[in-house]
Amino acid sequence: MTREKVRIGGASGSWGDSPMAIGQLLGTEVDYLVMDYLAEVTMSLLARARMKDPHGGFPADFIRYLTPYLPEIARRGIKIASNGGGVNPQACKRLIEASCRELGLNLRVAVVEGDDVMPLVELLRSDNSVREWVSGEPLPVNLLTANAYLGALPIAAAFSQGADIVITGRCADSALALGILMHEFAWRADDYDRLAAGSLVGHLLECGPQVTGGLFTDWATVPDWHVIGYPIAECLPDGSFTVTKPPDTGGLVTPQTVAEQVLYEVGDPAAYILPDVVGDFSEVRLVQEGLHRVRVSGARGLPPTSHYKVSATWQDGFRAVAMISIVGMDAVRKAERTAQALVDRARLHFVRRGWADFTAIHTEVLGAEAAYGSQSTARNAREVVLRMVVDHRDAKALDVFALELGSVGLSFAQGTTGLIGGRPKATPVVRLFSFLIEKARLRSPTIQVGSSPVLDVEVHTGGMAPDQFAHQSGRAEDSSPDTVDGPLIEVPLLSVAHARSGDKGNSSNIAIFCRKPEYMSHMRSVLTAGRLASHFMEQVGGPVLRYEVPGLAAFNFLLLDALGGGGMASRRLDAQGKAYGQRALEMLIPVPVSWGIS
Repeated sequence: MTREKVRIGGASGSWGDSPMAIGQLLGTEVDYLVMDYLAEVTMSLLARARMKDPHGGFPADFIRYLTPYLPEIARRGIKIASNGGGVNPQACKRLIEASCRELGLNLRVAVVEGDDVMPLVELLRSDNSVREWVSGEPLPVNLLTANAYLGALPIAAAFSQGADIVITGRCADSALALGILMHEFAWRADDYDRLAAGSLVGHLLECGPQVTGGLFTDWATVPDWHVIGYPIAECLPDGSFTVTKPPDTGGLVTPQTVAEQVLYEVGDPAAYILPDVVGDFSEVRLVQEGLHRVRVSGARGLPPTSHYKVSATWQDGFRAVAMISIVGMDAVRKAERTAQALVDRARLHFVRRGWADFTAIHTEVLGAEAAYGSQSTARNAREVVLRMVVDHRDAKALDVFALELGSVGLSFAQGTTGLIGGRPKATPVVRLFSFLIEKARLRSPTIQVGSSPVLDVEVHTGGMAPDQFAHQSGRAEDSSPDTVDGPLIEVPLLSVAHARSGDKGNSSNIAIFCRKPEYMSHMRSVLTAGRLASHFMEQVGGPVLRYEVPGLAAFNFLLLDALGGGGMASRRLDAQGKAYGQRALEMLIPVPVSWGIS
């Protein structure tokens, strides 16, 4: 017999999130907590940690934040699902079990394994079957990690075997919540509409307070940031659910705050490809059903594809980042000349030593609207920070560059006030390499609950390839004519829309939501892919795609090759497109005078 309702709290949105989330969520009624830690580049950081310490390789925050609350969690029968195992889930499991023993608790800890693709890398290289899924580049030689995004079935199986805490390595972020709901409501693996709904639960919880007012466009309307509420999803067996937050906490839960998270880091909203299902969120409906309560329904699902997504990381030389503050008249030009002088001086050293040149040089003058390029209106700024990012194959060359930074206050511009953070140290440049692998090529995922035997979990390996599915799903076109009569007036897009942007590897998505559904017809004609491409022309190296999301009165734009490499590989100030939504809302667009907007 299944429960009538399952309450899941989102207790971590990323590695580095606040430690206050667990205690806050335990102050109200929850049945499960999900804790997400693994961004794409996090895996490489954890891999390097494991190389230094074989007992490491997982976010220490997971153990540190969870342990003080284990007695109350055990007393109330609350269960935990987390991808906090990183690249060493067994070591993470052992530490949690040790914490339980010290506290006199009898909690059963399970581990999910099977995401590590590194044992297959040489075979994949030899049969030349792997290409980066956007660029088509071959598999790099010096991989640090390669992990498949596993699905929800192993998590559901672990809870069904009596686990109290389930730890995974790399899995789809949304699979944590979906696994809970498959277990609790006995959803079948082919019940695709419910699997899509459960995946949407996980997608809304995975970034913590981003769904309860964090990063919201209308930030000034969000109260009490310092005690912002972490999200709770109250889930029903039919797949519908309500997003809320603990009482007496800050933040805001409205259809608008939830909508921004629905499309965060999504490509095609009608074909959101996950390990267990292809989710269609294009007709999702959001209804305010009370204060800080939004009901979510309308997710639909299609069978999963035959492939897993794999996120691999590799090292591509070294990088140093220098920050120098400069104040006074002509501060921008002083900063630019300072940067060139430092590069030229470093090159003199390189020539004397017979070293190669920098592999890349990137300069930004913060305070002069560096992210805006030629659209900057702050060239006359009198207080700036010179940000220099330099790459080299040899870390020793960057050490020489760093030694010269101390000379800037003596040799160059008056008004140079000092280095911010001191001389930089050379750090590895880690790049993301994403590819697809047939599920059938990996052995079945496994679970181990406590000291019980390791069990295989069968997953469906059939279905279409993702590229075939994407072709069939199609894209919205920009050819719809304007149906609005009467005079027009130009206003900032912010006046009629709100937005959220994020990263997908080296691409960025910008979701733009009409403030009123009746705006959508006119916006379809003026808010085109070409308009976005023109606005971001200095940042975008590939095409811009537009998808319509009628249920949310929204358009989702995918900007390809838009982040200068993305993540840790990017040299840009905005390496993950976090500010692209804000920049889009600055665009002036024509709207009917009859809308009454000035």
